[in-house]
Amino acid sequence: MVVQQHRSGGGVRVVRALVAVGVVAAAAGCAGDGGADRAAAAAAARDGGAEVVRRAAAVLAGDGVASAEVSTSMESAAGGTRVTIRGSGAYDFRAGSGRLKVVLPPDAAGEEEHRPITELLAPGALYMMNRGAGVPAGKWVRIDTTALEDGNLVTGGATDPLAAAELLRGAGAVTYVGETDVAGVAVRHYRGTADIGRAARLAAPGARAALAAAAKGFRARAVPFDAYLDEQGRLRKVRHRFSFVNEGRAAEVVSTTLLYGFGVPVTVRLPHDRDIYTGEIEQGRA
Repeated sequence: MVVQQHRSGGGVRVVRALVAVGVVAAAAGCAGDGGADRAAAAAAARDGGAEVVRRAAAVLAGDGVASAEVSTSMESAAGGTRVTIRGSGAYDFRAGSGRLKVVLPPDAAGEEEHRPITELLAPGALYMMNRGAGVPAGKWVRIDTTALEDGNLVTGGATDPLAAAELLRGAGAVTYVGETDVAGVAVRHYRGTADIGRAARLAAPGARAALAAAAKGFRARAVPFDAYLDEQGRLRKVRHRFSFVNEGRAAEVVSTTLLYGFGVPVTVRLPHDRDIYTGEIEQGRA
């Protein structure tokens, strides 16, 4: 989705915000509950940081994780103006599907308020309700994410959690930053850069085509990230920083995903064909 802000005269002219993953890994487990075992596990997680991060997507789909509640934020910066878009919902990493409610900030769509956008995420597709831009009320818009230049890493206003995790398969050198806290949970913080092209080649089938599109569409394929894993190797937080050129201007998008409530049931019912709007969508509006 394209979100624009206008201010005539001496103000900000246009902000193009982008409205349309989780890092989990198998850290070495503790054989016992003693301090030495915990120290050994921490050392293994630190020294094997690159491999830990690269295995994030595989672990997310594993037993005992598989699904999670999700909170997202996406901050775009262009021309000196920033817009933050927030979302919440749940995601099934085995099925590659989820449901999010995305909230635009006031005036981001050229109005004082904008109804929350419901997004359904599925392999190769993004469905949006309340998208605006001339779409009739009660109708969905279907977007082929494999045809998007960014593979829906930023278009939907929230990076698809699976795509965010699969992107980490392209991680190069990874630095172990140290232990910290995320929402009251002790986590290990890793920092590095992921190559979109490498991630696309190594991605699971359900995410491969969208990441391949992103590898072609982004001028800068190296994506800096910060990943936070708890002692059980589960994703708690991941932040990606995307850089590209938008209408001739340098733009940056910082996408953050928080995961919690692992194992929560996730039901996604895709719309019937009769409920999908196939007409023309107005440009320059949300």
